[in-house]
Amino acid sequence: MPRDMPDPACDDALVARYAAGDPEAARALVLRLVPRVMAYATRLLSDRAEAEDVAQEAMLRLWRAAPGWRPGEAKVSTWVYRVVTNLATDRLRARRRRGGPAPEDAPEPADDSPGVEARLIAADRMDALQAALAALPERQREAVVLRHIEGLPNPEIAEILGVGVEAVESLTARGKRALAAALSGRRAALGFEGE
Repeated sequence: MPRDMPDPACDDALVARYAAGDPEAARALVLRLVPRVMAYATRLLSDRAEAEDVAQEAMLRLWRAAPGWRPGEAKVSTWVYRVVTNLATDRLRARRRRGGPAPEDAPEPADDSPGVEARLIAADRMDALQAALAALPERQREAVVLRHIEGLPNPEIAEILGVGVEAVESLTARGKRALAAALSGRRAALGFEGE
């Protein structure tokens, strides 16, 4: 499900404009980054409210970093994904320490696709995917979401996660195998039998 990635040079220019006091640059960066960051954080945390908090905190950190931003050192999107990854990891660890609700118990955001049957099938598929993702070890989940849902290339994922490209390849391969195993017995129940 790769997404069209915004031009990193434009992101650098927007950060520089924001640092110089241009509020339109901030709005443009929010429009470019927040939807992707929210989707990623929601996948990691299985909780939209927590994902909103994480996305907001990540953008606040970007605004604080803007005056010292050095174009070309890191892509803005890579930097923001790294911040979101770290914030989400911290929240998941805190959740486990205090014995909070399991990620698979969190409600999924509503699906806006037309038709009741289509919405039910899509919701079942999303619930199954989210539960399977939540069951993966943290690093595998992060790598799988960044690669196969966010559509990022392996070198960028490696930078976000602070590991080598080979480790990303291994994490995504193991994660995909675990997802396939977790979902294999549910093809008919999820409406994939004719596909």
